[in-house]
Formats: sequence, structure tokens, C-alpha cells
Amino acid sequence: MLPSPVAPPLPSAAATPPSEWMEYALPGKRATHYTQVILDGRPVVHATANAAASVLRRKVRLEPSELGTVHFSWRVAELIHRADLSDRDQSDSPARLILAFDGDHSRLTLRNQMTFDLAQAVSGERPPFATLMYVWDAKAAPETVIHSGRTDRVRKIVVESGGDRLGKWRHYERDIAADFRKSFGEEPGALVSVGLMTDADNTRAKAEAWYGEVRLKGSDGRAR
Repeated sequence: MLPSPVAPPLPSAAATPPSEWMEYALPGKRATHYTQVILDGRPVVHATANAAASVLRRKVRLEPSELGTVHFSWRVAELIHRADLSDRDQSDSPARLILAFDGDHSRLTLRNQMTFDLAQAVSGERPPFATLMYVWDAKAAPETVIHSGRTDRVRKIVVESGGDRLGKWRHYERDIAADFRKSFGEEPGALVSVGLMTDADNTRAKAEAWYGEVRLKGSDGRAR
């Protein structure tokens, strides 16, 4: 059975109505709390995690030839000092943007097939073929690519590091296909979802972040 979705209010945008965003619980995890607030004169998503982890997600469908850029912003209150995104048992981050991609699951290694089968049995949903995350890390240098300790089909690009910019809005524009090639060494499949995630479950800590509007632009420059 699929995780039960709810639809919290999100910053409105012509191409991204709030009803398209849904929260997905992670099996066995306390949920992160996502709410809409007004901050600095604009509606944003406020995320708070107390030893918690869940994802706010919007399903999309952009074929490989349509992939362009993703634009997003966030503000983080504090680092999770014991977090280490390269350690599966300490892998927490105050802010993540998650891109999920389709692909040929028959190409997965036996280890990944078993990992995906287990995830599907527990959650009722098979993981995407590949997942690319943009993350704020406590230590790793920006542009570092971190492989997940559980599966090499999840990779993370550090876009912000350390505490120098805590409490400040950070804005990003990323080339989706280029970042996928850099991270996986292969061509991307179709982009099938975009997600936000603030998590502190592995370190049993607290995390807080604010997210601005997430915008996708296709290869033709048009909003998606």
C-alpha cells in the first residue's frame, strides 16, 4: 500500500498549484512538519524535523530531451553537527532538493535489485531508478558528489557547506542533465518527481529550514 499522502499548502505558482505537492511518510520514521508561512514578505515552506524525516513531493514528467534547469532557494537555521552524508547511520541534512528519475530497472545490480525489492515491500512503492539530491552539508566542499551508503542509485551534490551562510537565503540555478552526468556518469532518464526534505532522524537531532518556490525550466526555457 502506498504511503498515505496529504496536501499541505505550498507557495503558489502558475505551473505548480499547491494541490500537486504531497507529503510522503517514510516507513518507521516520525514525519517532518511542513507548513506554509510568510517570511520576508513571501510565502515559503517552513520545515521542522525533530528526530524525523519525510518528503514533500510533486510528481512531474520531463523526458530527457526536455530537461533544462531547476531553480530553488532555501534558508537554514542551524547545522546538524553530528551529521555526515557519507555515513549511512548519520546521513541527515537540514535542507535537500530531491530529483527522481526513471530508467531501466533491469540494469540494476543484484544488490540494488534486492535493496529496491525490500523498499517496495516495506513502503509499497518502488524507488526511482536514480535519485539526485542537492544538499547542505556540514563539512563537505561545494560540488562534492556523495554516494549513498545504502545504494549507489542515490547521489548527492553539495551546493552549500558549513555555517557561514546560516540564516541567509541561498538561491540556486542548476543544469539538471549536466549534474546527473557529473554524479552518475551516464545519461539521465525522464525526471519523474521533485521533492523537498529536511531530516534529522539518523542523528536524533533537530533541524529547521525554509524553502522558496521550486521552478523547473525545460530545454526550451519554458516553465514546467
